[in-house]
Amino acid sequence: MTSNVTKYLFCLLTGVLLGCDGGAKGPPSDSAPGGRSDTSRPDGQTGTGAATARKTILFFGNSLTAGYGLEPSQAFPALIQQRIDSLGLPYRAINAGLSGETTAGGKSRIDWLLRQQVDVFVLELGGNDGLRGIPTRETRRNLQEIIDRVRGKYPDVKIILAGMQIPPNMGPQYTAEFRDIYQDLAQKNNTALIPFLLEGVGGNPKLNLPDGIHPTPEGHRIVTENVWQVLSGMLDTALTSDNRRG
Repeated sequence: MTSNVTKYLFCLLTGVLLGCDGGAKGPPSDSAPGGRSDTSRPDGQTGTGAATARKTILFFGNSLTAGYGLEPSQAFPALIQQRIDSLGLPYRAINAGLSGETTAGGKSRIDWLLRQQVDVFVLELGGNDGLRGIPTRETRRNLQEIIDRVRGKYPDVKIILAGMQIPPNMGPQYTAEFRDIYQDLAQKNNTALIPFLLEGVGGNPKLNLPDGIHPTPEGHRIVTENVWQVLSGMLDTALTSDNRRG
């Protein structure tokens, strides 16, 4: 792990992400209940015309997915939608990020979001669990239940698990156990894995807001590439090598 990432993980210990439960605002006002925000059209309108024929990518996470501190159009789910549209692919991206969300909170609201069809499910939760020192067995169990519920409702869904890391200050055993959650669950459930969502962003002051934690617009563009490297291979439409590079 680079020194920059180590510094980033140390900043996490201060509870900035955790603090998003309170005074910090979550997704902008155009989000629907449950933290959902449709990013598939720039005018925010959905459910008519070609939009209904699109398959759905649901980004389910915390403030990192929600795009804390930014406009909805600057968060990585919206940037993924832009990439999809530029390639003419029949998908719409739904931003279901909620600031301060834990895996237990995610488990409590996932059923509401599953009322709509989900074809690709990107699961980005757990960071706030780690900050609170929640036993890793609970985090693992909650993530597994979320995966089970999604697959139970939509057996053909494609799932991507976004990995996260926590500060070494939590102790080497806890830190290692937490890191291993994502790889273990990905292998157990045969899902795709983004090893570390914030690779290339964490620890770089130029790519994070003044809080040192949440990515700037440029940071979200890098996160978009981290996600796209995995997501592009999950889409139904065969992409050429040029398209994969965007």
